[in-house]
Amino acid sequence: MAATIPDPIPRSQEAEATPPAAADRPGRIEAHGIDHIPDGERHGHPRELFSVWAAANVNYLSLVIGGALVLMGLTLWQAVAVIVVGNLFWLLTGLLATSGPAAGAPSEVITRAVYGVLGNRVNNAVGGWLVSVCYFALNLAAAATAAFALVEKAGITANTPVKVAVIVVIAALTLVISVYGHALIIKLYLPITLALVAAFGVVALAVLRHADFSYAPAERLGGAPLWTLLVAGTTMIASGPLSYTTSADFSRYLPRTASKKAVVVWTALGAFLPSVAVCSLGAFAATVVDMSDPQNALQTILPGWFTPVFLLALVLGTISINALTAYSAGLALQAVGLRIRRTVSVLFDGAAAVALTLYGLLVSNFLDTVSNVLQVIVVLSGPLMAVYATDIVLRRCRYDGPALSDETPGGPFWYTRGVNLPGALALVTGVASAALCVNTLYTGPVAGAMGGLDLSLPVGMTVAAGLYALLMRNDSAVLAARASA
Repeated sequence: MAATIPDPIPRSQEAEATPPAAADRPGRIEAHGIDHIPDGERHGHPRELFSVWAAANVNYLSLVIGGALVLMGLTLWQAVAVIVVGNLFWLLTGLLATSGPAAGAPSEVITRAVYGVLGNRVNNAVGGWLVSVCYFALNLAAAATAAFALVEKAGITANTPVKVAVIVVIAALTLVISVYGHALIIKLYLPITLALVAAFGVVALAVLRHADFSYAPAERLGGAPLWTLLVAGTTMIASGPLSYTTSADFSRYLPRTASKKAVVVWTALGAFLPSVAVCSLGAFAATVVDMSDPQNALQTILPGWFTPVFLLALVLGTISINALTAYSAGLALQAVGLRIRRTVSVLFDGAAAVALTLYGLLVSNFLDTVSNVLQVIVVLSGPLMAVYATDIVLRRCRYDGPALSDETPGGPFWYTRGVNLPGALALVTGVASAALCVNTLYTGPVAGAMGGLDLSLPVGMTVAAGLYALLMRNDSAVLAARASA
């Protein structure tokens, strides 16, 4: 590979035409895709990231996961401790976000430095686009369920045509935000955050009034069974932040001089605080109602007048998280190598997710299968996050955005036949190590030998990060980046 980072080059063919007048404004469809954001178009403050991540994490899924921890057999305060520890992984999401202002590029492009131009296409196809579309479909299905109940309360029978219409409407609202892009997300997510906090505040008052703060299961776990459950719960919570290896997508418009510490703090806090609060709320609720069906169970302790508002809040929260997912999925599809505009790629992603949702809800239990598969995604997402974070630390967050746009053979990130072998080897080894330790859909040999203890998350991340650091420690481009820091 090249020993030094070359001078900036013109935008590659992947760049979308962006005339100087096309500023990043809420009322305009975002002109940029995966191309480099010039310094003259950078703007904003890291504190704007707080509401972006907060709105996406005041949601129904967090309630479900929090309640599940108690249903699994933990005491209330054991569940709360797991929630706090698992959500600390948002610090890694914050660290990844610092690469956005440094490069003026999204995560889908920055990871070319890790995997090489062609290797990164595989990374984006699997770890980016496919996983994002599956998550979009699952979240859309959850929102649709709440919307079906809302329609029934309005006196409309939720038959198949109505269900199809509801799913399409929710998806359309989501995709409007994703298509308009970054500026609209920044503008909308503060009021959305405030609205969701207000709605879930009412839920909190009702739950805390009834909660049993001394709750413990009839048979309290101890020893190895308890540790197995604690680790499994932490992994389940951590799967949320670990799925966001794309946080640079939403920070790339910040000036390159933006404080890295501020980017980490506002991103991590924006996700950590609401995630801990809402997950804990689910755990508190599980001490008094059956959280295996949170939507209906919570209605038994909520004021009657508030039920429609609660259902609307569930839909709004899902729209918020899915808009970010669809936005990143659109960038991932471009980064795979398709020469299409970001708006087209977002709409394509939305159509695929809607089709998946309709098939899953109306034809088969396909979404259950997808959900089960995603439980194992932490085997992939953990090492992906670890390798990316390690690269940021090794390079001291020094990335040349224009150089990352060079996809030509012989370019600075072409490496060996388009693949950075250390990155690919570290990822594959990390995933293989995690797979040996997993205990979800199947029991790996290491988990079996340890009585079912699932260490896939720490093992996969540690092996991937350690091997990548070892293999890249003397890389000429990494050394050059460190020297220029």
